[in-house]
Amino acid sequence: MMRHQILEHRFVRNVPRELDPGVLYISVEYATAVHSCCCGCGDRVVTPFTPTDWRMTFDGESVSLDPSVGNWNQKCRSHYVIRRNRVLEAGPWSNAQVEAERRRDKKAKAAYFGKTADAQPSVVTQAADRVPSTAVQETNHSSRSVWARIKSWLTR
Repeated sequence: MMRHQILEHRFVRNVPRELDPGVLYISVEYATAVHSCCCGCGDRVVTPFTPTDWRMTFDGESVSLDPSVGNWNQKCRSHYVIRRNRVLEAGPWSNAQVEAERRRDKKAKAAYFGKTADAQPSVVTQAADRVPSTAVQETNHSSRSVWARIKSWLTR
């Protein structure tokens, strides 16, 4: 059973080093959401917003992430969905299912990032379309790539 069944969302520029349990931190600037694992183990869960990773939807009151969060590299191996700030426990996956998903993900990334730079939509623009306009304005001023900003943010 999930220890945290409801998440409070917070739009932030930088995610704090110490995460409050039950809080989903969303950085539009770095196109990423971060939270403490909902099972209660305390592991840090990072969900980057890219065309081949997660998508965040903000409806003005709540946040949803797609697809599900599968913590296959963590000891807890928790699996859940975040819909409208609610955490819905999903069934466990076998090692074969996890490996099949990793292969699918690798193929999706190769297919997407194998395209020319001109054909790639802006990840920040896609994520920014779903967040408050005040956050979007700050995002549009950055000239660094999303990946450079994510790398900078992760190495702080």
